[in-house]
Amino acid sequence: MTSRLPYPLTLTGDGIILREWRDDDLDELVALLDEPAIARWTPMPSPFDLEAGVAYLKRAKRGRVTGSRIQLAITADGGKPLGEVLLFGVDAGLREAELGYLVGAHHRRRGLAARSLSLLSSYARSSLDLSRLVLRIDPGNTASTAVARRCGYRLTGEPPILQEGPYGPSSLDTWELVSAGGSTRMERLRNVAARRYGRRI
Repeated sequence: MTSRLPYPLTLTGDGIILREWRDDDLDELVALLDEPAIARWTPMPSPFDLEAGVAYLKRAKRGRVTGSRIQLAITADGGKPLGEVLLFGVDAGLREAELGYLVGAHHRRRGLAARSLSLLSSYARSSLDLSRLVLRIDPGNTASTAVARRCGYRLTGEPPILQEGPYGPSSLDTWELVSAGGSTRMERLRNVAARRYGRRI
């Protein structure tokens, strides 16, 4: 895999189209992200106004051009954004990256987050050759943990990571995508140590 992520990118499948953010998405973006429930679980500014939206789109575009992240609007037909799915923190040497997702309040309970996460996860493995994909989720965010489980992610048991947000700090658990019958990296390390020392850990 190269250090630069492909740009522009459109992913289609399972009744959705993931596409790049556009400047004319600004009003829809603000409507999606100016929500306490999103601010509760993410480091998004709150309230999320037009100024925050402009900065957000600039950061997304900069990250795409420099190849440091993928941020795609979730759409039904390539038009109105219904949410976002993203991939960032790419480490080409370790072949790993972190993913995230959010769906606007009026578009939930339609399976959009799970379908979008599955689509981008599949692309990350098959086209970007990333072998370790992780999510970091506050355990209180039960809707998000349900999406993670549905898409084949599993808790790793790694120490929680602190995240600062507009409503104060939160503690994030790490989830890792595993193949059918597979294991997380921590489980694999434990198995290696167990074989090395001749006992279970």
